[in-house]
Amino acid sequence: MDHLNEVIALHRPEQVAVEQVFVNVNPKSTLMLGQARGAAICTAVLNNLAVAEYTALQIKQAVVGKGHAKKEQVQEMVRRLLQLGGSPSADAADALACAICHAHGGLGLGRISTAGYRMKRGRLV
Repeated sequence: MDHLNEVIALHRPEQVAVEQVFVNVNPKSTLMLGQARGAAICTAVLNNLAVAEYTALQIKQAVVGKGHAKKEQVQEMVRRLLQLGGSPSADAADALACAICHAHGGLGLGRISTAGYRMKRGRLV
């Protein structure tokens, strides 16, 4: 968490967006991902940052235009949208796609509805 605090102090984000955990074929990987997400969310909340969570389907829909896009399609659209000189790694593309989804207001270029949600400890619930 100390490294995340350093990143937050250095870059001073106003909000945080994370991908929701999905159940993976490998339970050990799923557990490790859940722990990393938990640390990131806790650090963000402790730094008074609002946290938004999106499913992989929502992120892919917002960036590629279809929710079941392949990783390569996400990488290419991230490269194009951000006008990068080369393709980002799969993990970097996923993180950037999540940020793009959030910047676009959630699902697609429209706004994701927050009706029926409320803020609890900095998170939409």
